[in-house]
Amino acid sequence: MALNYQEKEAIVAEVASQVATAQTLVFAEYRGITVGDLTQLRKKAREAGVYLRVLKNTLVIHAVKNTSFEQLSSQMKGPLIYSLGSDAVAPAKVLNDFAKTNDKIIIKAGVYNGSLLNESAVKELASIPSREELLAKLVGVMQAPVTGFARCLAAIAETKQQPQE
Repeated sequence: MALNYQEKEAIVAEVASQVATAQTLVFAEYRGITVGDLTQLRKKAREAGVYLRVLKNTLVIHAVKNTSFEQLSSQMKGPLIYSLGSDAVAPAKVLNDFAKTNDKIIIKAGVYNGSLLNESAVKELASIPSREELLAKLVGVMQAPVTGFARCLAAIAETKQQPQE
């Protein structure tokens, strides 16, 4: 079904608002994917807080005009699914993880922090742990000295409480 001008403007405005807050944009070809698989991919994207949509390339080109993502415009050809988000890693991770189990998703390119990424660079970006994982590791590293100190104090207190012969 063809979109009228107002509907196209609304889509461009919606995508432009998402692009304004996004750190990363990644797109992949989805030719031949089943509806069930696409539904699973959308569910995973929602859980990760990623904006994921199949859009007309010309509408996305208009939405990314005068942004750091504009450099992707020349590569937006064919049936593409767009993944973008404010988390630097999540858009790449959602598509990459799904592409590992479904050969119909072929990652094409992306942009992170103003840098153009090819397929292998998107996969490298996707391999970085998420923000939550990195924060959990940092907390663990910060707690280790305190935990060690507490154990040392407990051991000293225990030895002082034992009767001495």
